[in-house]
Amino acid sequence: MLRCAGTALTGALAFAVLLLLVRTGWPPLARLDRDWASLLHRYALRHPVWTAAMQTFADLGAPWVVRTLLGAVAVWLWATRARALAAWAASAALLGWAADRAGRALTHRPRPHFADPVAVAPGLSFPSGHALASAVTCGALLALLWPRAERPVRAAAGTAAALAALAFGWTRIALGVNWPSDVLAGWAAALVVLAAPALALELWRPGRIGRDVRRLRRRARPRVQRVLAPPLPPVGAAEPAGPIGPVGTTGRAEPSGSAGLSGSAGPLPPVGSAGRAEPGRWTEPGRWTEPGGRAEPSGRAEPATERDPGRS
Repeated sequence: MLRCAGTALTGALAFAVLLLLVRTGWPPLARLDRDWASLLHRYALRHPVWTAAMQTFADLGAPWVVRTLLGAVAVWLWATRARALAAWAASAALLGWAADRAGRALTHRPRPHFADPVAVAPGLSFPSGHALASAVTCGALLALLWPRAERPVRAAAGTAAALAALAFGWTRIALGVNWPSDVLAGWAAALVVLAAPALALELWRPGRIGRDVRRLRRRARPRVQRVLAPPLPPVGAAEPAGPIGPVGTTGRAEPSGSAGLSGSAGPLPPVGSAGRAEPGRWTEPGRWTEPGGRAEPSGRAEPATERDPGRS
């Protein structure tokens, strides 16, 4: 509420000051308007491509175009049950149109006049309808996106909205259909149009805007898809791919046909009671000869109790 009140008050003061200076014909402001308008008009006459680009961009930011866009956003908000935000967007569009009509009725300021104009616009000049409508729409879209976006997206969206509002207002000065003070007044009125309905709605229904913002944030969260994994086979159902080799010293099965850990030195010797390999040598496949001459079959380690009952 404090931010909305401060923004609305700042915009209202700026608009009131510009309105007073225009009505009284303050010489410094009038001279600034004439100098800028004459300079940009001469540039537009010498650069027809620049003029065509400005005219195209001004058509994209026409008041009826941007207000229709904001109205479509208000309908979408209403459909998503964000009724407070929908009312705020619709009120901003209608209040912007009313501020445009009221300012022109209070000043009756004519548009710039040139002997060889590059563009023509009907009606009065103060404030600029393009600047007011485009700033209201860009500001409303940015305010709706702000709570749902991360910091990099906020920075990009804020920069894009500011550049678009500045460009739409600049086209009116470059084409010679508005004075610079008209564009400034349109931007100041846009601050009031955006902040005043939000402040009034928050005073009337406290917390409604916050609930709608949280609803939009929940809708913007990524939805987690539930994935069902295939069931695991029962224990013992899977058969090994090949025959299991003899058990090595580490308790793991040796691959079939392997020659021990070294791969070339032959099978491992039997393990004694102390966990060390018994001395001896292989005399033939499957026979192990100890130093005393007794042969043991390969692949078998006798328990300690059978070899020496007195040792644990």
